[in-house]
Amino acid sequence: MLPAMPHDARERFLAAPRIGVLGVTDPRGGDRAPLVVPVWYGYEPGGEIVVETGRETVKARLLRAAGRFSLCVQDERRPYRYVSVEGPVTSVEDPVDPAVREALAQRYLDPGEARDYLAATSDQLKDDIAFRMRPQRWRTADFSAFAADFADAGADAAADAAAEAC
Repeated sequence: MLPAMPHDARERFLAAPRIGVLGVTDPRGGDRAPLVVPVWYGYEPGGEIVVETGRETVKARLLRAAGRFSLCVQDERRPYRYVSVEGPVTSVEDPVDPAVREALAQRYLDPGEARDYLAATSDQLKDDIAFRMRPQRWRTADFSAFAADFADAGADAAADAAAEAC
């Protein structure tokens, strides 16, 4: 069994600015796997997840059709950790609120980059929409405890080897 994160830790982990991987069912053909794409997302502990996309994108069409999606975020540094959530779409903001778009840019970019990005992509405001999802199911793993056990075991083995060399 994977070492799960406590409730507060998983909320903080998901709220940190990480790239998410969104997954949504793709019913366009029998041989298609779910659509899985990296996304910027917004989240505050206890709240909803928000993702932005173009109104006419494949992602938007599939999200509307499925009415739900999954999001997985991870820390690729050791010790590895991840949070995966799944739940229903609770609302679609069409068009996206400029404040939502600005918050997402500021979440992932430094202030100057966010300002430049928003200016360079301002035309997207008329084409972008935002999907909100209420996390319903959570899957988490935090390998910190394993890493600590391995570090302790390695230190013990090194001490034993040094003692035997004397």
